[in-house]
This record gives sequence, C-alpha cells and structure tokens, in this order.
Amino acid sequence: MRLVLDTNIWLDWLVFNDPAVEPLKTSRREGLVQIPINAACLGELARVFVYPKFELDAAKRNRLFTEVRNSTYRVDKALLSPIPRCADPDDQKFLELARDAQADWLITKDKALLHLARKRWGAAAPSWCRSTATRSTRSGPTAPRRRKRI
Repeated sequence: MRLVLDTNIWLDWLVFNDPAVEPLKTSRREGLVQIPINAACLGELARVFVYPKFELDAAKRNRLFTEVRNSTYRVDKALLSPIPRCADPDDQKFLELARDAQADWLITKDKALLHLARKRWGAAAPSWCRSTATRSTRSGPTAPRRRKRI
C-alpha cells in the first residue's frame, strides 16, 4: 500500500513523535506500506524544519531528513492525468504526488484537502476516499483531526 503524507503528518512523525502516528511508523518498518516523496514535498519539509518554533538545529534537521530518506522512495516522474484543483495552491503538490505515485491514500489533516474530498465526493465518496477519526494527546492546530483518502 502506498501512502502520501502531508507536511503536518511528517511533523507529527518526526518532530512531535505523536503517538497517533505510531501505527504508521510500525507499518512502514514492517514493510506493509510504502511512502513516496518528491522534490516539492521535500522542499516544503526543508522550509518548515527551519521555522524557529521547532528549534531544530542543522544536525537535528539532517537526522530528520535521513529518517525521511530511509522511510520513503522518490517519485520524480509526473503523470499527465487530471486531478482536482485544491483551493490552497500550496497543497496541490500532495495531490500531484498521490497521482504520480499512484498512491492508495493521502493522509492529511489539512482543511483545504479535506474540504476538497468532501466537496468532490461527499456522502458518495468512493471506498478509497473515506475519513476516519484519529486521536491525539496534543491539542491545537497540529493535532490530527481526521484522515481522508483522496
């Protein structure tokens, strides 16, 4: 199974060590899932990792990128099949990666991506586009709200 992770899910995994992401980490370690990544998503991680609020020095950022590299495979070939347009242009890269990697799931808690899935499919969402509630010990804007398969 191929899973695309948005930046907030990566932050939960790498920076916050959120217990809600532990099943994902375990599935990756056991080879049950593959996680594609591309240059655009790596670039966003690079930008976010230097935000002062995370207090990540260069050595820590390098360790995090090593973990990303060890947990993912690169997808740099773009497919030309049409995909929905996200209201937030910064989130389009995740839809493109999901398309290009032929991913089974896009795991996100991004409001624009979740809204797009609800708007596009609503109650008639295909089986691969279902939301499931998640729990977190954290609260605030980075706490998982739901996962949506797009």
